[in-house]
Amino acid sequence: MQTHSNLFSDEQMRDFVVHGYVTVKTDLPRSVHETIYRKTQEYTEKEGNLGNNIFPRVPELQAVFEDSAVRGAFTSILGQNYVMHSHRHPHRNAPHSGGQGFHKDSYWGHQKVRHHLPRWAMAFYYPQDTPVEIGPSAILSGTQYYSNRITENNDGEVALSGEAGTVSIIHFDLWHRAMANQTDKTRYMMKFQFIRLDEPQAPEWDVEDPNWKAEGLDMNGNPAAKSHETTWRHVWQWMTGNSNEHNAKPVNGNLSQHIEALSDENPSVRSDAADGLGLLGESAADAIPMLTDALQDDYEPARLNAAYALGAISESAVPALIEKLGSENGPTRRMAAYGLAAVGPPAVSALCEALEHENDAVRVEASYALAQIGSGAEPAVSALMEHAKDNNAEVRRYIPEAFGAIGPPAAPAVPTLIDRLANDDDVQVRFESALALAQIGPASSDAIPVLKESLSDKNRYVRDNSIHALKRIGTPEAESALFDYLLMARWCPITNSESTF
Repeated sequence: MQTHSNLFSDEQMRDFVVHGYVTVKTDLPRSVHETIYRKTQEYTEKEGNLGNNIFPRVPELQAVFEDSAVRGAFTSILGQNYVMHSHRHPHRNAPHSGGQGFHKDSYWGHQKVRHHLPRWAMAFYYPQDTPVEIGPSAILSGTQYYSNRITENNDGEVALSGEAGTVSIIHFDLWHRAMANQTDKTRYMMKFQFIRLDEPQAPEWDVEDPNWKAEGLDMNGNPAAKSHETTWRHVWQWMTGNSNEHNAKPVNGNLSQHIEALSDENPSVRSDAADGLGLLGESAADAIPMLTDALQDDYEPARLNAAYALGAISESAVPALIEKLGSENGPTRRMAAYGLAAVGPPAVSALCEALEHENDAVRVEASYALAQIGSGAEPAVSALMEHAKDNNAEVRRYIPEAFGAIGPPAAPAVPTLIDRLANDDDVQVRFESALALAQIGPASSDAIPVLKESLSDKNRYVRDNSIHALKRIGTPEAESALFDYLLMARWCPITNSESTF
């Protein structure tokens, strides 16, 4: 039950952290959804898929995302300054279609390491009643933390069905698919993406108790995901603004049992053992060698739990995690990066040293980990600036992402971001640099001239992030540049081939 403010309760937030999705219902008249459906159907038949232009083409959608239940959900997850990304897509599920296979969305053709922290989210909106028969979207609950699926076929899927006006909000990296449409009616689902601009300083939902609680959680009925309480606790504490507090359970004789279970033949037993060690926090330091070996486990839930267990052990686990950044095995390197990000500020110095490594893969993971640490990585600003022109494009992509996550304290990097936005030949570096300038905010005012130029970039997402940056800077000069561009680019939603004036 939502509060009068439509912000999440503790229980709703915990459900989102664990399961990766939540569903709300707008309070709009049914006629609004009928209009959206009718226009979408009509325009699609005449013009094809409307893609990113669905929003200006069907402006009634604005009311959906201004609805108090939807705004309350996104504010709870992404903070009050969240923004809508310019990538939108009306998904059409034709009558008697066979549905899709499960997948994670790409970043519009670009590559990024998946984020366990909810810095991005997506909305799935239905303008028509969407029972299971018409082919709603389905998700695999709790799989936002996995790069691979642990179930075959569609075991464990949850249908996101609902009446017209239903909006499901999912973690960007949750596994999902369109189900088969067994009816004679076309099903539409409008997919929109949203970005967090500010690192959390305090809970932004209707919090009653900021401490993580696991009572009542039961993943045994979910074949698609295992228990990852150490991971969930880390995400929860980041969202409360207390990412360095681990709330470890006292050692009660389980340490040796968990260590022994790390070698069990049953992968689920190994996964649970690593999670149990993570819940012991720093008192599980004796398990560092075994947990480090578990980063190479061929079962992803086990190596994920090992990574976050090492993160919970904190500073004493840093040398072992840094060593694994040099592993020849890609998944092992990635888990080491997740672990270092979970350690947080105590890992920053070692990660700065790793930026000097001759191995490209080590520098990639180190820059990614610093980006995930966020505001706690402020001491790394100078080192990151020194490597902003790294010869590896992936490194150059994560460095502006790190500046953006650090936020206003990364203001000394504004000249570096200006240079990368203006001159980097990698489009992803440019749109990450523009987004970082937006996240730094008013202190990015020196970037106004290059942001104005970037409104003509050949890439639509460089343009979009430059718009966000100018809005966040908010000076008269920034607003003038923004209005000039928007007046030029303004859209007339009623102009078409049959009505040109």
